[in-house]
Amino acid sequence: MTTSRPALDPELARLLAELPAAPALDAESLPLLRQYKLPAEAFIEGRSIERRELTVTAADGAELPLSMFRPAGLEAAAPCIYWLHGGGMVMGDRFANLDIPLDWLERFGAVVVTLDYRLAPEAKGATPVEDCYAGLVWVAAHATELGIDPRRLIVAGASAGGGLTAGMTLLARDRGGPAIAAQVLICPMLDHRNDSVSSRQFAEGPATWTRAANTFGWQALLGAATEVPAYVSPALAADLGGLPPSFIDTGSAELFRDEDTAFASRIWAAGGEAELHVWPGGFHGFDALFPTARLSLIARQTRSAWLGRILNSSN
Repeated sequence: MTTSRPALDPELARLLAELPAAPALDAESLPLLRQYKLPAEAFIEGRSIERRELTVTAADGAELPLSMFRPAGLEAAAPCIYWLHGGGMVMGDRFANLDIPLDWLERFGAVVVTLDYRLAPEAKGATPVEDCYAGLVWVAAHATELGIDPRRLIVAGASAGGGLTAGMTLLARDRGGPAIAAQVLICPMLDHRNDSVSSRQFAEGPATWTRAANTFGWQALLGAATEVPAYVSPALAADLGGLPPSFIDTGSAELFRDEDTAFASRIWAAGGEAELHVWPGGFHGFDALFPTARLSLIARQTRSAWLGRILNSSN
């Protein structure tokens, strides 16, 4: 077993040590962990934002909640950030880490749209990624009504939401649309095999997401399935060509480091455009948990600078 591993950033290590211990993720603790949610008001208070609550119909007829946030008084067609939340495929809601895309709303005058996809274990297999794709198709089809510039449709997500973003982008490529200007994958959950060096290095804490938690999340989603589509586990995709410009970041001290760096390398190998950052000493979700830490500020600024270049080039 691999026992040596990269150290945490000292500031992040101190902040992490001050947090109360969270229960291990399993079937017994999942209902409790699902209760830890923040309402949208916690993120939009003090911001000049207009909000609309909508629904999207999934492929099987299920109604999915979707929220749209736009700068107050915005009149011109705006770029759109279609945001997918994290939570290991089993928890979280469309408002999780909403501060990340709302910062882009304020910086770039963007419309933010975020969806409640269905969670495992109640939803299995491709259901969550198909839910996300259904929402993307709906947003693109209603771009004019929503005040969105369809040339500047950005898809983004963190952790499980990053993995779903990657899978949804593959679906859009293979189904011929909608057109995506760029994808932002923040510490994405990409590989159900859970057997990289970094997954073994961070089999246990201190960490916010361990190999055991990752195993639980994937098993909840996949059940007894023996065949896993690449849209569900994007690391399985045979071809990563034809993707939009991609931003991928991860921490050196986290479980997903190796699958995320491999994904970026395979985009390059296919002739694509990707910017990869491996933040030294960053654990999984460090900038979401501690947004004002020094490393978090650098990571967020770097992400936003890349997105600004993409949006400027698509005007």
